[in-house]
Amino acid sequence: MFSFQEQISAATKSNLEAQLAMISALTGKTFEGVEKLVELTMNTAKSSLADTTSHARQLLAVKDVQEAFAFHAAQAQPSAEKLMAYGRNLMSIGSALQTEFAKATEAQITEHGRKLSGFVEEIGKNAPAGSENVVAFLKQTIANANAGYEQFTRSTKQAVEAVEANISNAAAQMSQAAGKVGANVNSVVTAKK
Repeated sequence: MFSFQEQISAATKSNLEAQLAMISALTGKTFEGVEKLVELTMNTAKSSLADTTSHARQLLAVKDVQEAFAFHAAQAQPSAEKLMAYGRNLMSIGSALQTEFAKATEAQITEHGRKLSGFVEEIGKNAPAGSENVVAFLKQTIANANAGYEQFTRSTKQAVEAVEANISNAAAQMSQAAGKVGANVNSVVTAKK
């Protein structure tokens, strides 16, 4: 049978080890996310530079103002689509990172709750007679905290899903609008010829 101080010491050591493991795992996931973000940004920058160079060369070959307007109009939708693709990829990286953080945090909190419940059980076994109400109160407090955390987690997941849906919807509408603007400019340029 362990003394109370030994139980506290073992629980504290276990808790610190678990926190260090979680911090290490989250740091690794953060670096993976940053690597993906840097790769996405570099690829986008390279593509943008190539597109800008190509468009500048094509624009130099334009012979009149109407042709210049038509050229710009033709570039509106592809540019908007590339911007939307970048946004979707960025959102995907952020969402994946958020999911990994949520999994790690949820696992850590579940483990802490389990250990704390076990610790309270052990204390209850070794507690003096008449302290049953205090032990029951601790157990109920832990159960309430776990229930609150679970509700918070569900609400957060719903909020993230709603934001992702709204961003996807906005991206689709922006892409459609860019296509309409390009078509309208083409029709105006064509009408002036």
